[in-house]
Amino acid sequence: MTYQALARKWRPRQFADLVGQEHVLRALIHALDSDRLHHAYLFTGTRGVGKTTIARIFAKALNCEEGVSSTPCGECAACRDIDDGRFVDLIEVDAASRTKVDDTRELLENVQYTPTRGRYKVYLIDEVHMLSGHSFNALLKTLEEPPPHVKFLFATTDPQRLPVTVLSRCLQFNLKRLPESLIQGRLVEVTDVEKIASDEGSLQLLARAADGSLRDALSLLDQAAAFGDGRLEAGEIGAMLGTIEQTHVHGLLRAVAADDAAAILAEVAAMDERAPDYTAALDQMAALLQKVAIAQWVPEAADDVEATELAALFRAEDVQLNYEIILHGKRDLELAPSPRLGFEMVMLRLLAFAPAKASAGSGPAAGSSAGQGATGKAPPRTAAKKATASQQVVENASTPPPPRTRKARENPPTAGEGREAPVEREGNPDPGDWPALMEALPLKGMARQLAANCLLVERAAGTVQLELDPACEHLLTDALKGRLAQALERHFGEKIRLRIEIGGGPGQTPAQRERARTALRQRQAEESIQTDPNIRAMQEAFGATVDPNSVRPIEPDATENDTARRSH
Repeated sequence: MTYQALARKWRPRQFADLVGQEHVLRALIHALDSDRLHHAYLFTGTRGVGKTTIARIFAKALNCEEGVSSTPCGECAACRDIDDGRFVDLIEVDAASRTKVDDTRELLENVQYTPTRGRYKVYLIDEVHMLSGHSFNALLKTLEEPPPHVKFLFATTDPQRLPVTVLSRCLQFNLKRLPESLIQGRLVEVTDVEKIASDEGSLQLLARAADGSLRDALSLLDQAAAFGDGRLEAGEIGAMLGTIEQTHVHGLLRAVAADDAAAILAEVAAMDERAPDYTAALDQMAALLQKVAIAQWVPEAADDVEATELAALFRAEDVQLNYEIILHGKRDLELAPSPRLGFEMVMLRLLAFAPAKASAGSGPAAGSSAGQGATGKAPPRTAAKKATASQQVVENASTPPPPRTRKARENPPTAGEGREAPVEREGNPDPGDWPALMEALPLKGMARQLAANCLLVERAAGTVQLELDPACEHLLTDALKGRLAQALERHFGEKIRLRIEIGGGPGQTPAQRERARTALRQRQAEESIQTDPNIRAMQEAFGATVDPNSVRPIEPDATENDTARRSH
């Protein structure tokens, strides 16, 4: 006897055999049992979820010799012929191969004639979105006013491509992707009946690879049974699918948590021996990070022991950043010289952009930068505790900061006090004058914004303590703080321990001073416009009005440049 593929052998022949589409079956069963039948039905959904199968069972229910019902007998000549694909009044059409308008007109020529054997003439058009615009126009009139003995059943994976005029004339049923647990349960049932030895891990891999499609799962089961000579093992299935073992995924994330680039490259080398699908590997890592995030935020909902252990090694913000990096890396993987090189770069990117290392300098060798503690090692990336803005203190040193004081700023220590003398520069601003000092620092962008919104609290003994405006707390990141610390070190010529606290102490930050100066210039400009005799003359003569939003003060630099140009 010829072997029949599992996807065909296990295709449901009754509504009761279908799984996962109860919301669709309920409507169809009620319509059949109460004889409330529409003339056109549209089944949508991804591949392998049961669109064509439901349409065939529906056609069988309409034409069963025992009468229209939701439970066709399956034994009469009509039911058997429909199951075997030879029922003359079930016209199945693959729209992908018959897209021309002439094909559609030929198909509809016999619509007006009554069925040859059955109760209804059923037109089942698969992938109906592939029909051309002219084909839809030819179909539209018949679809709007069909003969009473005709039913149209459409199936498509892309309903957005159907004209709204067609959609409005159909009852639409959206079939959902099947959950992994349901597909795995079905595979367990099939392997038991087919006498295929399997372990739970192998069926779980097949269910995950099916991506919501039961038909794909059965096809993969066929392939796996042939690959393993009738026996399914997780290791062999993973090799067949090109997936990586979970131990590698866990090992990679543990290496990321430990900032161990060598361990990452070793894991990738071990993975590469199995010729894995690196895109799927990134998917697995993203899925594991999602479980880690669940374990951090909703511990009672965590069901993965490994994810719970990893949750203690990462801060919550690190998990989110790593997840985002992996998603972007998956998008860019096809642009890499090779999948392995692209995957390695994504893994190293997880280390390079780690917040705990961002303030440690521009490269892995910056072991003495401002982002490190007294031990010379980057601070461990452990799960961070929540703190209010008034309690948040970000510091790079491993020792606690000295009590805050408002005393006069002290000069940097000299070489005679046991420290290297600072590098004196011509025109160096007073260290106690923070606005002037900030202007002298080579800062740009967001790092300059961070400095401009700070007040200098203390400068002593190689320590700079700043106070950040609470409204700008979002600027207090390890990366920006590290750039500010490096700029201070270059300016003073010594190692600087930088501490920044959130607070609103007395005095104005450079940014607040600049905003006050800008507001003053704006008021002066508006007063100048209001008192200008020429403006008043135009208002009196023409009834003109001044748009307040159009008044802008002339910047001092612009005035000087204009004067210089006029002098030339």
